[in-house]
Parts: sequence; structure tokens; C-alpha cells
Amino acid sequence: MSENKPYVSLIIPCRDEEKFIGMCLDSVIANDYPKGRFEVLIVDGMSNDGTREIVKKYVKEHPFIKLFDNPKKIIPSAMNIGIKNATGEIIMKIDSHARYSEDYISKCVSFLFEYNSDNVGGVIVALPRNNTSIGKAIVLSLSHPFGIGNSLFRLGPKKPIWADTAFSGCYRRDVFDRIGLYDENIARSEDVLINSKLRKSGGKILLVPEIVSYYYARSNFWDFIKHNFNNGFWITYPLKFGKVLFSLRHLVPLAFVSILIASLAMLFFFPILEWLFLFILGLYCLINLFFSLKIAISKKSLGYLILMPIMFLALHTGYGIGSLWGLFKIVLPKKV
Repeated sequence: MSENKPYVSLIIPCRDEEKFIGMCLDSVIANDYPKGRFEVLIVDGMSNDGTREIVKKYVKEHPFIKLFDNPKKIIPSAMNIGIKNATGEIIMKIDSHARYSEDYISKCVSFLFEYNSDNVGGVIVALPRNNTSIGKAIVLSLSHPFGIGNSLFRLGPKKPIWADTAFSGCYRRDVFDRIGLYDENIARSEDVLINSKLRKSGGKILLVPEIVSYYYARSNFWDFIKHNFNNGFWITYPLKFGKVLFSLRHLVPLAFVSILIASLAMLFFFPILEWLFLFILGLYCLINLFFSLKIAISKKSLGYLILMPIMFLALHTGYGIGSLWGLFKIVLPKKV
């Protein structure tokens, strides 16, 4: 029976992931999919830490694991290198700072064929990289509808549904023959872009709550802010290349930040706009405090009443300012 299983190529882009690459590979190796029916292609972005040494040990111990170099150091180029070297009829993108349930591969493959879909993804359970109060609060902000809107692969649907994108993804190989490889002009938001191309070509993306992976979110506050800023930037900047990656939920932080900045700037000319500024800011603060209080009560810790408003604000403003900067970069001179 195992010989009839489709051959799967798992592509793992990574760079400076010495803290997580071993855990990721251990979870992949422990999967219940037949060992002779999948390969693991690790595409390293010229890591400066101990990532490559760790990977080389796994390569020696497991012949189905291979290491490739990624001089461009970005995920889209890593995926393209992996796809070009893959031999499987199914391509799976694996995140290097995540671990996967033991039935992850088998369930992805099973649902791919059962629903005749082109891409299958599951839900991610966010975990803190460091088990600190700030780390836990960051994870909660990334797992709450007020924090991330209707991002279904984070919130988790109750049953399999057709979706617009998926975390990582399990693709039929011929998808890339039809729509082409990853766009290496777009350094981030690569999942959103490739799935947008897939849907425009008539492809179908299935989100399955039974497929679970565990993602280790940043636990450092400033890293969290920078990550949100970069996510926001790469959701609008691709417009420079004619790529529309955003949906309504992506634009809410941009609208929030833009209205606040515009109304604050216009106060010097139209003092009456002070009320608009205060109304928007006050309404946001009330909603923020409401959800933060609910979290504090559910977790039975008043500390979250202090931390959660800060994390929600950092998530929304970081993302919104990043999106605004992405738009400015399109029209500003190249040297800026």
C-alpha cells in the first residue's frame, strides 16, 4: 500500500534557524507517511549561525534529506530552488520555525485528493518562542479576531472550507507548471501571492482544521513590531510590480493609521477635526480595552489587562505604518 502513495517533496526554506530547525526536522521525520515516499529539501539562505551544521548532521543520518544553498536569502527564491530540484508529484512548503503533527503529511495528501483541490493547508497554533508574559501576550494577539481579523488559518474553521490562502501549503506539482514559480521580486507575502495566482487560474485551495502545525511566534517586543511592519510593507509594496495581494482585512490597519495621521496633521488648519481624531482614537481604545479585559478574565490574570492593549496596538499600528510606507516607497525616489 505504501508504494501506491504519491511521492512528496517537502521544501524547507530557512536562514539562521539553529534554535528551531532540529525541532522542525524531528517532527517531519516522525510523520506517519511512508519514509520511502517523501524527500526533504532544505534550502538555506546562507545562515550565519549553526543552522547548516545542524542540517548536515541530519543529511548524514537520513538519505532523504538534502541541503541546497539560497544565495538570494529570500523565501521565494528558496521555494524556486526547491521546486526545480524536487522529484515529487506533490510539493509541500514547510516553515522552519514550526513543528508538525505526526499525521500532517498524510492528511494533507489525503484531503488533496479527496476534495480534488490544488492546494491544501491547515490551521496554525501559535506558541511563544520564550515562555514570558510578553511572549504569551504576543501569541494571544495573533490568535484573536480583534488582532488578526478573519484570518481563518489562524482562527480555525469548524470544517474543511474553500479559502483564499493557506499557511505553507501542499500543492499538486502541476500547479507550478500552470501558474509559474514564485515571484522573486516579492520578498515576503509569498503564500498570498502564489495562492492569488492559483485562484485566478481557476485553482482551488482547501483549509482543513484537522491539519495542525505549531508555529513559534516572536517573543521579543521589538522583533514583534518589526515583523508586523514588514508584513504590512509587503502587502502594499507589491503594487509596484502590478501585484494586488491585499483583501479588506489587510487594509483595516492602513485605514486606521492613515486616518489618525491625516486628522492629526489637519488639526493645524481645521481645529474642528480634533473631534474626529479623538473619536477614532477613543473608539479604538474602548474596543481594545474591551477585548483585553475579556482575555484577562478568561486567563484569570489582570496582567493581560496591561499587556494586551499594548500588543494589539503594536500589531495594528506596526502593520498599518508598514503598509503606508510600502505605498510611499512606490512613489518615492529609489535612493529613499
